[in-house]
Amino acid sequence: MSSQQVTLLFVDVALILMLARSLGALAFRIGQPPVVGEILGGILLGPTLFGTFLSDHLFTADVRPLLTALADIGVVLFMFVIGLELEHRALRGRTRVSAGAALGSTLVPFGLGVGLGLYLLRAHDTDQRAAFVVFIGLAVSVTAFPVLARILADRGLSRTAVGGLALTAAALVDVVAWTALAAVQAVVGGADDYWRAALLLPFTGLLLLLRPLMRRLFVTPSGQPKQFTANLLVIVLIGALLSAAATEAMGMHYIFGAFLFGAALPRDRTSSLRNDLCERTGQITSLLLPVYFVVAGLKVDLRGLGADGLVQLGAIVLVAVGGKFAGTYAGARSQGLPARGSATLAALMNTRGLTELVILGVGLQLGLLNAELYSLMVLMALVTTAMTGPLLSLIDRRGGAAPQRAGPVTHDNDVMGDGVGTGGRGDHAAR
Repeated sequence: MSSQQVTLLFVDVALILMLARSLGALAFRIGQPPVVGEILGGILLGPTLFGTFLSDHLFTADVRPLLTALADIGVVLFMFVIGLELEHRALRGRTRVSAGAALGSTLVPFGLGVGLGLYLLRAHDTDQRAAFVVFIGLAVSVTAFPVLARILADRGLSRTAVGGLALTAAALVDVVAWTALAAVQAVVGGADDYWRAALLLPFTGLLLLLRPLMRRLFVTPSGQPKQFTANLLVIVLIGALLSAAATEAMGMHYIFGAFLFGAALPRDRTSSLRNDLCERTGQITSLLLPVYFVVAGLKVDLRGLGADGLVQLGAIVLVAVGGKFAGTYAGARSQGLPARGSATLAALMNTRGLTELVILGVGLQLGLLNAELYSLMVLMALVTTAMTGPLLSLIDRRGGAAPQRAGPVTHDNDVMGDGVGTGGRGDHAAR
């Protein structure tokens, strides 16, 4: 690296962090998750507002690969935290209601998304037509688990029955989404990648076999949880990075390895350690993920958005919002959840955040999305995340009931109540 590259890299990172913090704080002040401001900041630094002048001079061609490397590390750690936050016992509980909500939240938007993909093929044709259609269905079906968890905390919904149900349903939807995305990538990769992709199954089995060894990092021989240390953090992050490298070498995306490693870490008697890991890793990702937003934003160009583009954007947002809301609502209602609780759950499941951007980045890398369609889908992710708060407020005003707190939800009949009111806001970032 030349001295000029180093200088520009430091200036770029400083500018990105300053803009991300400023716009994130502004978004939070107006009742939005900070990720909305951070995504918007990435788009503003791209060609949409200032053309290529600003991006070409600030983010030169020889510096962009360095920023991309930082962004990739941030995404690896982000996906590791998503896997780490999955609560296996929660997924085993609430079977009937959570399964109904998750099923509706996945199948209805996916089916409508397949129809949307067929419509979009007219203007965005590709050699991989079947994979493209499936990918569009997948892209409008996703829910951002981390953003959802932060919204629940910010609005005082974390310990309500519907809040617990939302987290469980979102976790189920995310597991299905990442599995389906892995299958799409294997298909797009062609016959040569099928064999490498098949290694994902024994690799997952290997991680599960290593759980007793990993448990020794978390729990003493007497069964007591260990204290969090810097060495523990380093060892775990090494494992996440190596796992990400393994799936990338298999022809899959590195996000799968990081996610699987986080999900495979032992759960029994390790909640405090996992919370510490999430918190410390989150501090690192809070510095690296804004770089990802800018790297993604540099690929978003809405300057040429004409009448056809606006029609396509309207169709994308309509399918994403309508499919997610209707599917979740119908699935929850079919299992006996009251109308207000079902509507709240549907609004929560509509949020997408950085999870959507990661999936769209994979689609762009695979050649399933061109630059124009990628830009429209990123805009959809921004709109659907931003509308979650206002939708919840509208539902809350119409319901008119005070918030009802609930303890940990373990049975289906625990979520038939209507504890869906809103409360105070926290002060942490959501992605």
